[in-house]
Amino acid sequence: MLEPKNRDEVDNPQVLAKKDVPFEWCQKASDYMLNYGGKPWVYVLIPHDAIAQNITLKGLADRFHILNNLR
Repeated sequence: MLEPKNRDEVDNPQVLAKKDVPFEWCQKASDYMLNYGGKPWVYVLIPHDAIAQNITLKGLADRFHILNNLR
């Protein structure tokens, strides 16, 4: 799950406080998908200026994914 935000909002306390909901959703989706042969989900909070034509989604996910801080 990719969530682009303005660069100046990425470290905003309100934005950071809200990241637990999509992160938890991705964890639940991953648990379900892995039981049925699917792939894991990750939550990626991306600064808007990091998005460019020469960067892949995997590259963005590898660089900006939110680590598991709920388990």
